[in-house]
Amino acid sequence: MNKDKVELLSPAGNLEKLKIAIQYGADAVYAGVSHFSLRIRAGKEFTFETFKEGIDYAHERGKKVYATINGFPFNSQIDLLKKHIEKMAELKPDGFIVAAPGVVKLCREIAPDIDVHLSTQANVLNYLDAQVFWDLGVKRIVVAREISLKDVMQIKKHLPEMEIEIFVHGSMCFAYSGRCLVSAVQSGRVPNRGSCANDCRFEYTLYAESENQNTLFRLEEEPGVGTYIFNSKDMNLASHINEILDSGAVDSLKIEGRTKSPYYAAVTANAYREAIDDYYEGTFDPAKYQRELHTTKNRGFTDAYLIHRPFEKMDSQNHEYALSKGSYEVSGLITPDGEHFLCKYKIYPNQDVEIFVPKNTEITECENEIGKIFKAEDGVYYVNFKKILTETNKELESVHSGNTNKIKLPGKLPALTMLRVENTEI
Repeated sequence: MNKDKVELLSPAGNLEKLKIAIQYGADAVYAGVSHFSLRIRAGKEFTFETFKEGIDYAHERGKKVYATINGFPFNSQIDLLKKHIEKMAELKPDGFIVAAPGVVKLCREIAPDIDVHLSTQANVLNYLDAQVFWDLGVKRIVVAREISLKDVMQIKKHLPEMEIEIFVHGSMCFAYSGRCLVSAVQSGRVPNRGSCANDCRFEYTLYAESENQNTLFRLEEEPGVGTYIFNSKDMNLASHINEILDSGAVDSLKIEGRTKSPYYAAVTANAYREAIDDYYEGTFDPAKYQRELHTTKNRGFTDAYLIHRPFEKMDSQNHEYALSKGSYEVSGLITPDGEHFLCKYKIYPNQDVEIFVPKNTEITECENEIGKIFKAEDGVYYVNFKKILTETNKELESVHSGNTNKIKLPGKLPALTMLRVENTEI
């Protein structure tokens, strides 16, 4: 890692999202294979073969991949876990993300040449705990989400050689650093083994029972208050990147979201890449990053606990809805050949559709019988289709997400470019 510049670490829920995160600005990504990764759904998206492909893709571009082995194993799983660590080590990731002390020890024994990073699930809040894991051979700690920036600085002061990683964006949990049992109790899906059902996001009806009278009352809430009583807002620290980097205590900024969309992977990597680069160039502009981040689906945003203690700023819960649409919809994803797109929402003829491109790529303006690619007065590039043609030249009146045909572009665009339109339904 470049010690002169903080690392931007993005989620990679599958191979496509791994590539997108890297192309849109991430320095490193994290991902997992199998049920030992604390996101079973994302872990199933990778095979050992595609994970190796992702590592090679990243390394060819000077980027890193950290493998998640952050589940909490039972005794019956330990032999299988040992084999899993051995197999993951053969793929040569740049680090293992581990939560349990025993698994840290196993990784150091089985794969001593691979760095171990301590998961946020270990709940490190102070330099005493950090020292214990440092002594076990942990190179980096992903501190608890509940930590303050002052406490991060204290850890760095006592352990200057230890790398510190913090979460800056993504889903929050109402339980302490995700150590929750609600999903396990209600549906048998154990959060700390990667299968959380997100029960905290559900809408609940509240009741009060009188044991003396043997009666049960439904509690009527005030209009507008809602019933999403466990629903945490999403973390968003883009406006505080300057304060975080001024501290000199943080080595890596982490974005949550392996199960989020490809668009989320692109926008968050792009926005935080700009925030980091602008900080070092002296042009930090929070409003610019927030405009982009608000285009993604979210539960409302909070700056969580790093800058403000919960009792100082009571804004971390969203009682009104589980997930908003975001201010933009993704209309299409450009195919690897750069000549077509796959529809993700809907596109009509004669509609200006914004082009959202990966970092360090260029757009060439053009116009022909299919449509035009042009730069508007605001400096934003758009595509406008005169005709919507499939790759077999079938003309459509419009195209919607249910249509899996490749649609022709007027001109080539960089692979993994996205097309997007403002959301008129919010």
